[in-house]
Amino acid sequence: METPFRPREKLIEKQKLFQSIHKHTHLKLPMDKITSVAIPLALAGSCLFMIGRGIYNMTHGIGKKE
Repeated sequence: METPFRPREKLIEKQKLFQSIHKHTHLKLPMDKITSVAIPLALAGSCLFMIGRGIYNMTHGIGKKE
């Protein structure tokens, strides 16, 4: 018989923890806020910056190939 990856007590402890927290499933652990909130905000911010820079460059004719 194969041994389990985690002891049963740890699994029951984690289940009770997750069932007691009344948040969205993907935001239950402390590190989840980084992956679910901070990274998408950083990507959106950098995309907006690059779009703004591209529009500025197009309106002023900067970086054209001749």
